[in-house]
Amino acid sequence: AGHWIPREVVINIPQDCQRRIDRLVDSNNYKPRRILIPVGGAGAQRKFICQFVQAMKPLLAEQQVQLFLNAGDHAHMKTAFEEILQNDLGLAEGQYGTITTIEGVHAFCENLLSGGEPHQAVTLFSFQSDYFPAVATTDLLIRVSDVLACKPSELAFYPVPKLMIRRVGDHEQFSALRAAELNDGTLEAREIDDCTAYMKLFCAAGNCNDDQHLLKQMNTSIMANHHNGVYDGCKNAIRAALKRST
Repeated sequence: AGHWIPREVVINIPQDCQRRIDRLVDSNNYKPRRILIPVGGAGAQRKFICQFVQAMKPLLAEQQVQLFLNAGDHAHMKTAFEEILQNDLGLAEGQYGTITTIEGVHAFCENLLSGGEPHQAVTLFSFQSDYFPAVATTDLLIRVSDVLACKPSELAFYPVPKLMIRRVGDHEQFSALRAAELNDGTLEAREIDDCTAYMKLFCAAGNCNDDQHLLKQMNTSIMANHHNGVYDGCKNAIRAALKRST
């Protein structure tokens, strides 16, 4: 049937991919890569994700990345992120953004979709025991992110350039392979060194003629996949259900 993706994400694939490419090839002004790092539903991978965020310190110092950290409704991940930001990255409260409501998420995304920039290089999203906005936030932020860094869960099938970090379940290895086959994600990066190597490729300067840049390749592939209906799973399921009902 295709990948099961929220409608708002699917219908905006062409303009979202083009906006990422435009940011990449702006030769007059390097645009930091916007990296979305969500925490899985069970709050797994705390140690690996924290190590990955710590490894982003040089790229943050060089203004090559902006981090969107979605702790979801996991209080322990909110605390872990805050400790890293303050103790390892040297950011005091107020030097990184904090958003705790779905209204704040919408306003944040609207600002970026209209051409604005985040107020800080790092933004932490967290929701106390509130599952819906925790999940919806990742769906909303995908549209304004350059790279989604996550384990190869159901997010491995989303139409956004992906850094596939270490899996939790063995079955997830096949999701990473699928992303690599479609050229909309990397192979599984099982070590922090692998993650940072991919990040250097994502952060490399690009130009309008550089079709070999990893981000441009992935966005071009996503648009081609969209044209071929790869991400139409939800629409196809509804069509099949309606056909059976008649």
